[in-house]
Amino acid sequence: MKKRAAKPAIDDGALLAVLQERFEANTDRHPGIEWAAVRGRLEGRPAKLAVLRAMEETGGEPDVVAHDPDSGGFVFVDCSAESPAGRRSVCYDREALESRKAHKPATSAVDLAGSLGIELLSEEEYRRLQTLGEFDRKTSSWVRTPPEVRRLGGALFGDRRYGRVFTYHNGADSYFAARGFRGSLGV
Repeated sequence: MKKRAAKPAIDDGALLAVLQERFEANTDRHPGIEWAAVRGRLEGRPAKLAVLRAMEETGGEPDVVAHDPDSGGFVFVDCSAESPAGRRSVCYDREALESRKAHKPATSAVDLAGSLGIELLSEEEYRRLQTLGEFDRKTSSWVRTPPEVRRLGGALFGDRRYGRVFTYHNGADSYFAARGFRGSLGV
């Protein structure tokens, strides 16, 4: 796997400014939600800000896509146009990584998501994201794979081609320069 130049770490104030700018530029992703409420939820939660920073630094461009009025929580999802650049060239999970005999990637999507503190999107969440914009027109993203598919050696990924959203399967041990994963974080 090629080493990518890491983005310089950003402090909480700069991160909040980036998130606010993205939030305000994409109001169609979160109608009826005010930035002040999101910021209020983030303040005093340094662990959540650290996860959002990791999402940002790996190219995810996290943005709010849902709100739970009962808990007051918000859901951030990677909204980069293409699969996050800092999370590509990974196989699906640890089992797939360990099963490769040669040319192993540096890590897996499941392991990297865990280290970042995020969850891979499910197929349903991925399709919902695609209703908010056009994502993965040149790349693809691993999605959380049902156990019955994974037991058979496969894993699922999605992309958008020809104006449609597709879900496909591949061997879980496969990896490609144009395939990464998208994640979510509840705050």
